[in-house]
Amino acid sequence: MSDFSTARQKMVDGQVRPSDVTDLRIIDAMLAVPREAFAPEDQRALAYLDLDLDVGEAGATRRFLIKPVVIAKMLQAAEISETDSVLVVGCASGYVAAVVAKLAGRVTATECDDALAAKAGDVLARLGFGNVTVRTAAAADGDKINAPYDVIVLSGATEIIPERLYRQLRDGGRLVGVFATSRPPRAMIVTHSHADFGDRALFDAAVPVLPGLERPPAFVF
Repeated sequence: MSDFSTARQKMVDGQVRPSDVTDLRIIDAMLAVPREAFAPEDQRALAYLDLDLDVGEAGATRRFLIKPVVIAKMLQAAEISETDSVLVVGCASGYVAAVVAKLAGRVTATECDDALAAKAGDVLARLGFGNVTVRTAAAADGDKINAPYDVIVLSGATEIIPERLYRQLRDGGRLVGVFATSRPPRAMIVTHSHADFGDRALFDAAVPVLPGLERPPAFVF
């Protein structure tokens, strides 16, 4: 077993399983997807630690692979089926999209950084994830081309209510993400039902805010 395979097993056994993640499909997906492949060369040794891994280019907007535990718990709450169409918002270098691709029928992933979106597409294609399409788009815009979606996953936090994303959910669809609209930030699930949206808190979580989903700056006299 390679060092990365051992680290992947330890991540699942030491971080994911003890956090009440019992869905075997998610556990199998996280064991199968090589997180290190989505990390910069100089960050690969950190790929399986319990942290938000910076994968942005020097001088560009900082972009992160969010903590494995937060991803796993949100995906478990989303209850993704093998026929679902899923939108991953803010995919960064593509890791969350790859995990979701093991669970869903079709995945659309958006990333605001052109170079990072291209890199994500290349890595996903090289690893054989033919059911993922990566597009460059602002986080708040989502992707109307394949809407409506059964599930939308925010691969980062939002400080605003992402209403445009809500409108891309089909009836019965679910959106999961970390909402930093109040303190403490909480992972939430939002469900679309009969033209209305209901939300439920899942667990406290703190992850970096996605570019474009920041709170507008307050007016200063």
